[in-house]
Amino acid sequence: MSAITPLKTDLGWIIEVPHDMAQVLGVADGSVAVLHPKAGSIEVEILPPPTDQLKATARRINEKHKEAFEEMKRLGD
Repeated sequence: MSAITPLKTDLGWIIEVPHDMAQVLGVADGSVAVLHPKAGSIEVEILPPPTDQLKATARRINEKHKEAFEEMKRLGD
């Protein structure tokens, strides 16, 4: 058995949904779960994996604004 380590974000925590859990939940492999704290409990939102079109768009935007992104990273923004 292996543990899943969530990734902390500003909005909550993100985990990749394991294959066997995705099958049980009836969601696509590659989905992610976003865990949101709420009044002593955790709410979960399951997001499907990105489409090829979304990946291509993200790459195109990253290339177009690469210098700006690098400068923001350098400045800590």
